[in-house]
Amino acid sequence: MIEFKHITKSFGEKRVLNDVSHVMEAGKANLIIGTSGSGKTVLQKCLVGLFEPDSGEIIYDGTSFTSMSQEDRKILRQQIGMLFQGSALFDSMTVEDNVKFPLDMFTRDNYKTKMARVNEVLERVNLLGSNKKFPSEISGGMKKRVGIARAIVLNPKYLFCDEPNSGLDPQTSMVIDKLIYDITQDYNTTTIINTHDMNSVMEIGDNILYMKDGKKEWSGSSKDIIFSDNENLNHFIFASEFLQDAKQMRMMELKNKG
Repeated sequence: MIEFKHITKSFGEKRVLNDVSHVMEAGKANLIIGTSGSGKTVLQKCLVGLFEPDSGEIIYDGTSFTSMSQEDRKILRQQIGMLFQGSALFDSMTVEDNVKFPLDMFTRDNYKTKMARVNEVLERVNLLGSNKKFPSEISGGMKKRVGIARAIVLNPKYLFCDEPNSGLDPQTSMVIDKLIYDITQDYNTTTIINTHDMNSVMEIGDNILYMKDGKKEWSGSSKDIIFSDNENLNHFIFASEFLQDAKQMRMMELKNKG
């Protein structure tokens, strides 16, 4: 679990985060959504320590990240996996070397032990047999899966994903969503996802934080969104006539299920 309380952050005269508090739950897909400029990316960077908030507190499983020494933060970061928007693979490295990179950086395991773990996570993302390929030889969806494998190779307690479906077709996006969701549940991971993908919101949004103008505008689950009367949220999620119709159909489905 990651809790943050009354987080504020400004750059010069512009306040980007304004008194934001929320809890990211373990074993859940915790989504941060909002338009560009809403503050969601800055918030995620504060949570991992890339930015320091001006005020407020960030707490990892009962321990204050805000007041940690730099040495303790380094130790904690070894429990954090990162999936970057563009996958951020090393072009000159093979798939297996990309995945092995965190093991080389943070462990003293021998080569055999490292490769056993690499193959284990590649199998988990259905990429066994692609070990010796280079990023230029695989598809965008496969690159995302390599990025996921690298993000989980150290078996992190916390997984941060920045726009995991960016640049992917809808079918591949659904595959990535399911993979991230299954990993979250299987390993009881605290997963935090920045996304614009409304399908992700509706399909895997266990715990959703909607940001607007640097503030927490709304929070709840994907089911709660269907019945929300927050006008800003409804406009963001169901702006088109097609999505309005989809909302009505989903409401009827949920009511029929009781």
